[in-house]
Amino acid sequence: MRKPETPKGRILTGDRPTGRLHLGHYVGSLKNRVALQDQYECFFIIADLHVLTTRPEKESIASIPGNINEMVLDYLAVGIDPSRCNIFLQSGVPEIAQLNLIFEMLVTLPRLERLPTIKDMADAAGIEALPFGLVGYPVLQAADILAPRATLVPVGRDNLPHVEITREIARRFNSLYGEVFPIPEPMLGSEDTLPGTDGTGKMSKSLGNAICLSDSPEDVRKLVMQMYTDPNRIRADIPGNVEGNPVFAYHDHFNPNQEEVEDLKTRYRQGRVGDVEVKKKLVTALNAFLDPIRERRRQAEQNPDLIRDIILTGTARMREEAGETMRCVREAMGLTYFRA
Repeated sequence: MRKPETPKGRILTGDRPTGRLHLGHYVGSLKNRVALQDQYECFFIIADLHVLTTRPEKESIASIPGNINEMVLDYLAVGIDPSRCNIFLQSGVPEIAQLNLIFEMLVTLPRLERLPTIKDMADAAGIEALPFGLVGYPVLQAADILAPRATLVPVGRDNLPHVEITREIARRFNSLYGEVFPIPEPMLGSEDTLPGTDGTGKMSKSLGNAICLSDSPEDVRKLVMQMYTDPNRIRADIPGNVEGNPVFAYHDHFNPNQEEVEDLKTRYRQGRVGDVEVKKKLVTALNAFLDPIRERRRQAEQNPDLIRDIILTGTARMREEAGETMRCVREAMGLTYFRA
């Protein structure tokens, strides 16, 4: 059996196309991807099939193409370069579905049901009875990762159990049929998360507490001026809390003038600066950060065929790798009978 070659540093990561990306996505993953594309061979998946696990309605499916367009525009705007990485469409690679079917035979239902994230996803989507596809979400993820034989998976700590499922499936396959798959390693990035503008947990489009990368300067101003701060501070002369205050969390991430940030924190704790001044300075910092992102987005929007060309090129490249993987899988398993 011929074992497929795999570069030591091949990465698989990506997003479900559910709409525009926001500052939380930038802090949590996009910033890291821009750096990774120069260090590794990167495959960035547009995981449209994963949308069906929680949003199978025809109306939701109809929104996917527009969401893909918005998401890839955001990729380009933050500096992800399709000449240095591969951006591909999950549903455009049928080998992923074939691999998913094989992997379903290598993991038990109780093992999948132990993953707390599956129930969390169901709760967030308002699903009472778990669909088979949602329970098998981590198996499809394993197929995403192993179809290009990725060796590294950038992931947050809360998703480490999903990568472990992939590792278990790869080991199980190799044990049964021979060494085909690398055992991918999780790549823990920054543990930074960005709070929502309302101060209730992480930033999320569905909660309406997000500042999108494509928001206009006026939208940013409105969102920031409405931001949650210290609820106990009813006047500017009352000392306030900086810790746990979303406005200062955003200053720490996006205001490069650290001297200004430290001055604001000191005066805020002493009751010598009002929320309005702190927020106005944040508006200035955020719009300065977002202006070049907006400009790159505008430039990308000038070419109506750009997104389609990027996806077709990246998907063709992914199909080459996935095709090689499936050839080796069939050979290892003995599924080569009656083939031309």
